[in-house]
Amino acid sequence: MRPRARELGIEIGRLPPGPANAITDVDGLKGGHRTLSEGEHVRTGVTVVLPPQQPLFAASDTINGNGELTGLEWIRDSGTLTTPIGLTNTHSVGVVRDALIAAALPGEWDWSLPVVGETWDGFLNDINGFHVEAEHVFAALDAAHGGRVEEGSVGGGTGMICHGFKGGIGTASRVIEDGWIVGVLVQANHGRRRRLRVNGVPVGERIGPDVVPLPQGAVEGAGSIIVLIATDAPLVPGQCERLARRAAFGIARTGGMGERSSGDFALCFATGNGNLEETAPEVPLRMLNDGRVDALYEAVIDAVEESILNAMLAADTVTGRNGNTVHALPPDLLLEALQAGSSITSST
Repeated sequence: MRPRARELGIEIGRLPPGPANAITDVDGLKGGHRTLSEGEHVRTGVTVVLPPQQPLFAASDTINGNGELTGLEWIRDSGTLTTPIGLTNTHSVGVVRDALIAAALPGEWDWSLPVVGETWDGFLNDINGFHVEAEHVFAALDAAHGGRVEEGSVGGGTGMICHGFKGGIGTASRVIEDGWIVGVLVQANHGRRRRLRVNGVPVGERIGPDVVPLPQGAVEGAGSIIVLIATDAPLVPGQCERLARRAAFGIARTGGMGERSSGDFALCFATGNGNLEETAPEVPLRMLNDGRVDALYEAVIDAVEESILNAMLAADTVTGRNGNTVHALPPDLLLEALQAGSSITSST
């Protein structure tokens, strides 16, 4: 197993992580994957995130819209998340959406608008082969668990590229002073090598293509990122929306800029009010004092940055469609680049 950022001594921000340093640190939340790596051309899969109950207050933010995250219109209108969340490749959104409906208990979802996000894995994967099937979604749902979440080239992240290195699924969490937890999970398939930064150090410039080759034939910066944010704080939809907006700050701190061809979406949901599906005429609600929300912003930004880094660190070098190869981010070279950056900073 490849090391995560904190196992290398890399700490992002001042806030501590939760027990698993994962989105699953939000109580009751589960994540699961089904990875497809078959023959020379299939490098794809599906990832699911299961909130502890639905509906929950939620909101989204579109950083750049060249992509898809289904179900957002109802989330915008109702302010609630009403389904599990799926992540996959661009051309498998439909089958994952349909499978999430089919996986519900009989009579449970007579009406449903599942939330499914995508990023493009066509450099490593035969994306037009439509290899993700309903059974793979069911397998990911069955595999969903709490605790540590598998990262890197797994599930929906199997064929993804991030800042010219192998990307994929990454996760992290933060605990703020009031005790609330923020968990983040990303499917990272974006960015250019030369812009990659970790803790403000331009490591991408120091690990250039002469050191670790760029994917030959891939268009840099042409990918996307999906960011899922969960918190146990008692937030209302407007506050969830403002947390979702802060995902862009974490993406930017690593060097992402939401290029024209990038589909960058963030979705935030909050479990602090529990299940809102009540039959009583009125539903009692709680709301975090808005004067305390800045700490959650900080938690989101730091956890997004660390999640992106974890996605790269966890991924191995992958060869796929047409012999295309994407190289992993070497931990030793990353540490050398960070140390060189620290030396320059301390001497100026």
